[in-house]
Amino acid sequence: MSLPEAFIEKMTRLLGQEEAQAFFASYEKPRAYGLRANLLKITPEQLQALVNFPLRRIAFCKTGFYFNPDDHPGRQAFHQAGLYYIQEPSAMAVAAFADAQPGEKVLDLCAAPGGKSTQLAAAMQNQGLLVANEIFPKRAKILSENIERMGIRNAIVTNETPEKLADYFPGYFDKILVDAPCSGEGMFRKDPEAASYWSPAHVNECAALQSQILDQAYRMLKTGGTLIYSTCTFSPEENERTIEAALERFPDLTVQALEKIGGIADARAKWSISQKKQLKHAARLWPHQLEGEGHFICKLLKTADSAEARLREAVSVKEAQLHDYRFFEKAALREPLSGCFQQYGNQLFLLPESCPDLKPLRVIRAGLHLGEFKKNRFEPNHALALALPISQFQSVLALNNQSCDRYLRGETLPVSADKKGWTIAALDGFPLGWGKATAGQLKNNYPKGLRRRGLVYPE
Repeated sequence: MSLPEAFIEKMTRLLGQEEAQAFFASYEKPRAYGLRANLLKITPEQLQALVNFPLRRIAFCKTGFYFNPDDHPGRQAFHQAGLYYIQEPSAMAVAAFADAQPGEKVLDLCAAPGGKSTQLAAAMQNQGLLVANEIFPKRAKILSENIERMGIRNAIVTNETPEKLADYFPGYFDKILVDAPCSGEGMFRKDPEAASYWSPAHVNECAALQSQILDQAYRMLKTGGTLIYSTCTFSPEENERTIEAALERFPDLTVQALEKIGGIADARAKWSISQKKQLKHAARLWPHQLEGEGHFICKLLKTADSAEARLREAVSVKEAQLHDYRFFEKAALREPLSGCFQQYGNQLFLLPESCPDLKPLRVIRAGLHLGEFKKNRFEPNHALALALPISQFQSVLALNNQSCDRYLRGETLPVSADKKGWTIAALDGFPLGWGKATAGQLKNNYPKGLRRRGLVYPE
């Protein structure tokens, strides 16, 4: 492939002739493809046994697998059910190093399209609060759709600037992930067109933006909190030197050691201006040393005292306002849902635990979207179907490959005459979406924008 001459000269100077030769040779090899099991729905072992194509484990991500692109896992019905997320392999290491825990308050500051947010949510087991933010509205919508597909209940998707969030959440989060906008050198093999946008000036522009974002992230991190910084680029200006500058601005930050497994290497401390030794604790994933496109990852601990934000918690709507929802719930679910219910227009959401008041923020998705109030009735949202296990639904239609294909195309399906009301369509015990049974037919409620043709099914 064609690489910018200035990029070739720079990487040759940094790596030396021998390693540079191996680095550039990796661009001539086929790239690696990966997917990650969604722990909210399935274990890696169960996924490997379920799908009809071979999967090979990724050493540096316990839930990750390599796959052959000819098997098209994005065209599997199980992808529609949210059993896995297709993700560039080296990117999986970022959220794995974050080590998010149930009950924590976690922020993914630059979250779209959602690979790292969905990985964080799975580690949190849907407990605690995950704020997934994306500054660009179209990308925020894609992020929200992926949060929905993976059955995530504890996430708030926002469309804000880092500055606005920092003003609202000072000293608030236990963990913050900054997968920063970068020059994308690690994307050249995946997207050769990206190389045409590269220039030394663009690298410097990205480094300046990254520093600004890190400043806001620092403001939002509580005492004892950790900040994960990552890029998919190789430039020292955007990696070691960006962290070096942050350490100078915030002397209380310390670089935490990361486990170097599966080909992950130390960061290059010698590429920083001051050659700070602690920078070697950060990680570099190189395309010539492992199967992946490349990443830089640094984990920082904040030790300075920070005044933690005391935000007013959201208040649930009154139970009387939930009358139509409770009527639906009693008929369709085996156990009632509890927590903080919020109504936006005719839409009903169930917020994550200890969720703050969201009114000052531009919110795209406020926790679990339960559904919509219509005249004298409640209609469930697709998100509710994907967020609960099959055991939670009173009426289930078990699909085979043929009926599953028809369902995902939006067709009406035959059901037994005794099946009535809201029903979950499921494949191999995994919910795909809603339908409404009446007079021996299941009226299809699978969202029109998700309907698919030409899907592949297990034999």
